[in-house]
Amino acid sequence: MVFTIEHEREEDGRWLAEVRELPGVLVYGRSREEATAKAQALALRVLAERLEHGEGVPGLVSISFAAA
Repeated sequence: MVFTIEHEREEDGRWLAEVRELPGVLVYGRSREEATAKAQALALRVLAERLEHGEGVPGLVSISFAAA
């Protein structure tokens, strides 16, 4: 399972990072690196919640993040 993190810089200088494959995984950071780290952490939390509640996570053998 590969997740794509898209980045965008806001006019105020903050970075926005979004994991396209997981709706709602959208975070801000002061730098691109901070936004990426926060997006990865939130994506893992979302997956953990799904697993804990018995929701299937198809194809979850390994997880990779790719920058877009």
